This record gives sequence, structure tokens and C-alpha cells, in this order.
Amino acid sequence: MAITADEFNYVRNLLRDQAAIIIEPGKEYLVENRLTPLAQKMGLPGVSHLIARLRSDPVNGAHHKAVEALTIGETLFFRDLHPFEALRKQLIPELMQKRQSVRSLRIWCGACSTGQEPYSVALTIREYFPQLKDWQVRILATDINTESLERARSGIYTQLEVNRGMPAMLLVKHFKKLPDQNWQINPEIRAMVEFQELNLARPLPPSPLFDLIFLRNVLIYFDTVTKQNILQGVRSRLAPDGYFFLGSSETTLYVDEAFETVNLGKTVAYRKKQ
Repeated sequence: MAITADEFNYVRNLLRDQAAIIIEPGKEYLVENRLTPLAQKMGLPGVSHLIARLRSDPVNGAHHKAVEALTIGETLFFRDLHPFEALRKQLIPELMQKRQSVRSLRIWCGACSTGQEPYSVALTIREYFPQLKDWQVRILATDINTESLERARSGIYTQLEVNRGMPAMLLVKHFKKLPDQNWQINPEIRAMVEFQELNLARPLPPSPLFDLIFLRNVLIYFDTVTKQNILQGVRSRLAPDGYFFLGSSETTLYVDEAFETVNLGKTVAYRKKQ
């Protein structure tokens, strides 16, 4: 049985209040698809019963699980490809030259979901820049969804997931096939990435500056004020000569005028205006 308009509005408000994410009208099917497994896990007959439970209780772990279920992100290895080509051909060589004296690189992948993006960055570094093995390279990957982060830490992916974007050469070289036919990234690559829970809609914790920031395909889910707050947080954590990537359909234009675009072949990055 489909959820009612009142139930849908409750879920929309819950997600907006807890994560500042906007669900557009007409997405009842999305709510039902995402919350049905949670209802089943909690032993409830359906999504309407789950929503009734959430409405009757103060905000607790069940509400957090519902928010997590609604924030599972779409991701794949080397998504859109061109940003990773820009890393390999232009940005990492440039940053290596600039950071030669400190021999350190810091990279942040926000809204990392199940980890394909930060591992794609790690694989790019390990495969094409072996000289960085002697550097201090830190890749911080964050997401609001703790279950996605646990999957990411394990580095285990299905055949379908590795088929989506992972070059066969890198799969054979850096993954191990498990008895259940899944694939696991080698420990050396997993060790390059640190996963942490982070709600982008909340004030960001103190952090050293990052040389590269990826925040792709997530701003589209927020209202304008939240986008402005997030971009302000990004600016405060981006090194003066660092680069920032958004998704191909996203922009800082008319949201935060303190960034300027940098054309990098077939993709665009952003940096702070000098």
C-alpha cells in the first residue's frame, strides 16, 4: 500500500531537519523503496507502520537509520573519468612540484558513499605516481551513512560494482577475488584511505587544509542556503593553491562567488579567487 501525502511530508521534513536534504514532490516511490528494507529489518509490516513508529517516538537511532536509508548515494569507480584524467595529467604533477619541500598531499572526498571515488583517487596515485609512496599522502573520505562507510572500509565490491568503471588492468593488479565471487581491494590501497562519518549540513570540525577536495553529485540535494554554508566550509578547508571538484551538473555560480573555474581539458575544477 502506497504511503499517504501526510506520511510523505513527514519523511521529507525528517530528512530536511536531520540532513538538510530536499526530497522533491512526487518522489513517494523513492521513500517506499528506500524504507521498505528498514521496515522489514525492524519486523514491521510496511513503510506506513515504520513512519507511524518514527512519529510516535522522540528522535533516536531508528530515525537515524531512516535518514541513512534515504541518503544512499549512487557511485561508481572512476565516475565521469575526466576528473581523474585531470588528476593524472595536470593536478597531481603540479601539486607534487609545489609540495616538494613538505612531501605531503591531503585529499578530501566528501559524500563518498561506499568508497568507489576515494579508492579511485588512491588507485590513480599508486598506479601513476609511485614516487609518492615515500610521501605522506592522506585521503579522507566522509559520508553521513555509517553502513555505507562500513562497506567502504571493507573494500569489498560485487562483480557488478567493479564492472562499472574499474579498468580490467587495475582490477587484476589491485584486487583479490573472494570465494563468494566478490572482489576486495588490496590492503595497501585500503590503507591509503581513512573513512569518517560526517554530516555536511552540520558545522564542519576543525581540519588542516586540503590540496584537493571532491564533493561531487551531492550539492544538488540541498537548498541554496545549505549549499552556501557547505561551500563556505569547503573554502575554509581548501589550500590557497588547491583544487575543488563538483559534479558535472553542479556549479558554484550564483551560490558562492569566491570560487573561480579552472578548465582542465574535458572537465572543470574550482579554486579560491586570488
